[in-house]
Amino acid sequence: MLGEYRIEGRRAVDIAASVERAVGAGHLSPGQSLPPLRELAGELGVNPNTVAAAYRTLRDRGVIETAGRRGSRVRARPATTPRESVRVEAPPGVRDAGSGNPDPRLLPPLADALAAAAARSARQPALYGDASVGPELERLARASFAADGVPDGPVAVTSGSLDAIERVLAVHLRPGDAVAVEDPGWGSLLDLIPALGLRAVPVAVDDEGPLPGDVARALTAGARALVVTDRAQNPTGAAVGARRAAELRGVLADRPDVLLIEDDHGHGIVDLPLHPLAGTSAHWVLVRSTAKAYGPDLRLAVLTGDAVTIDRVLGRQLLGPGWVSHLLQEAVAHLWRTAAVDHRAVAAAYGTRRDALVAALRRRGLAAHGRSGMNVWVPVPDETGAVARLLQAGWAVAPGARFRVASPPAVRVTVSPLSADDIEPVADALLSATGTASVGRYD
Repeated sequence: MLGEYRIEGRRAVDIAASVERAVGAGHLSPGQSLPPLRELAGELGVNPNTVAAAYRTLRDRGVIETAGRRGSRVRARPATTPRESVRVEAPPGVRDAGSGNPDPRLLPPLADALAAAAARSARQPALYGDASVGPELERLARASFAADGVPDGPVAVTSGSLDAIERVLAVHLRPGDAVAVEDPGWGSLLDLIPALGLRAVPVAVDDEGPLPGDVARALTAGARALVVTDRAQNPTGAAVGARRAAELRGVLADRPDVLLIEDDHGHGIVDLPLHPLAGTSAHWVLVRSTAKAYGPDLRLAVLTGDAVTIDRVLGRQLLGPGWVSHLLQEAVAHLWRTAAVDHRAVAAAYGTRRDALVAALRRRGLAAHGRSGMNVWVPVPDETGAVARLLQAGWAVAPGARFRVASPPAVRVTVSPLSADDIEPVADALLSATGTASVGRYD
């Protein structure tokens, strides 16, 4: 079962460390089974409860997973090997269309916003004991949520979308719980889930978002939470329309105990309306990040949700960082208040490039998906070969492996750095690198 490697230790902490060292060194491979509790306890001469505690620690750290009678095994993608490492660096002379970054030319200058934040701090510096959410940002966030039909709820501020999602999952779920996630979906979220000791249950998506039947099956199978990207889904560009939202709300209505997390990171760069799912689940949140519209380095997201969830998030936050800097909050409030970004123009700029590339690929017989946002998803028969051939042709794209659980191979092209003159050359390079693929859903 373990080949030449022998797990060592007499305390739970030592046994766990032995397994973790072996995984890190490659002596234990992803998917490799670990000995049953009693068998390993006998080999080490310890109580089975000691081995159980070690396995529990490893599961909580995202190193192993436990599948009932099938025992414990090393995770197929341990938390120590993040998906972000599955990337192609663009060497000199190669255009980078895989990073997923917004176009810097479409981001607002920050000088005025930071100066306004500094002036506010000079008048009334934030001190210990102040509310964690600045009143102006809270007012603007509430108005924005209300305008999009999001149910009324308290507001919290976190250091980006992933920070918000982690906090929400942590205050509701326990290691071993299952989370229904989009497949393909956001690579960082797919890393976060095992790092929290949770299990990802893949849900197939099409251009309208998660498939209701797959969501229903995942929840019936025991998933305790569902994460949905409302618009600009990464990597496929899917956006939940009115009909799909109604279908998903119908599925969730039968399971009001399921935690619902909606990620609206595309707010400010998408011209499609939001169709929130909130309203059927007892515990829910909707998260909005500033990264795509105002700049990744602002590291700020606002979220609203049911009172219990937001109270738990704020309470736990107080025991860690305490709050997100009020200087950053005021800077974002200034950008929001002064309409520093022409959101319609930004959405149109991304939409023009994205739609042009999708159309060019489809004219060449290639499947291409990109209903919203800044990415185009292109199914390919040979992902590794396609990425390598595109690199030789002068284009670096993101390997689909960063975003997939069970869905087939593909590559993600970010349109942010592309100009109108780039569309046809990129489409030709993709055709040469991939051949044809059928258009449809991603499973």
